[in-house]
Amino acid sequence: MATQEPETDVEQQMTDTFGQVPPPLGTIPEDDAESEWPFFEKYTVGESEIPPKYRELMGLAVAANIKCPYCAHFHRKAARLHGATEAELEETYALSSLTSRYSAMLHAQEYDLDQFRVEVAQMADHLQAQADD
Repeated sequence: MATQEPETDVEQQMTDTFGQVPPPLGTIPEDDAESEWPFFEKYTVGESEIPPKYRELMGLAVAANIKCPYCAHFHRKAARLHGATEAELEETYALSSLTSRYSAMLHAQEYDLDQFRVEVAQMADHLQAQADD
């Protein structure tokens, strides 16, 4: 009868948290897993400056742009676990295209980056002045 290798301390922490070792972390060298786990834990189930639901909605938007089905599945499920509503998910789906859409348009035009920065500052000043009125 074969005996199973005992889990390392970090593997036990992952299993205690997720019920198993998350797939990407179970396939990397042990010393890498030890250094990766605190980061992964903090930003998937821990606390940070950005509330978990918003972190997951951001992750979903990024996943859509990099076209990663694994990431999209994970972040959609995690967003729901953190209380995201269908309306919030639908808005995230729509918003996820904005950055890549307008970036593609600016790149296709070979729009001058310095000019763009000036114009963004002007628009920000205008919006701020309207908010101050």
